[in-house]
Amino acid sequence: MAGDQDAQVVFEDDVSLAFLDHRPLFPGHSLLVPRRHLETIWDLPDDLVAQLFSNARLLSAAVRSAMKAQGAFVAVNNVVSQSVPHLHVHVVPRNRKDGLRGFFWPRTKYESDKQLRDTARAVRAAVRAT
Repeated sequence: MAGDQDAQVVFEDDVSLAFLDHRPLFPGHSLLVPRRHLETIWDLPDDLVAQLFSNARLLSAAVRSAMKAQGAFVAVNNVVSQSVPHLHVHVVPRNRKDGLRGFFWPRTKYESDKQLRDTARAVRAAVRAT
């Protein structure tokens, strides 16, 4: 998808960076990655666990708020179903009866670059407010 990659960034600090997934389950679906290259959660050193997952907690609250969702799904694939060999935490806004069942989830695309930018802007604002 065309568009400014920086517009997709919704959170960053010294340890991690979060951006909108380019094929989201729902708008607001974000990926939180450590800046340091680590392939799986097992490679995550103890001194980064607290900060990375504190950021995941902050991001999940922000995504929930920004997308006006009832809840959030937070997950880490390791090796199996891990399409990129870099540790990443999925943060997905969830609502009851949203259509997700088990692990057969339909992927979508943003309707436009504007929707992608507006979604990123909303999540960034919610991160600042959290």
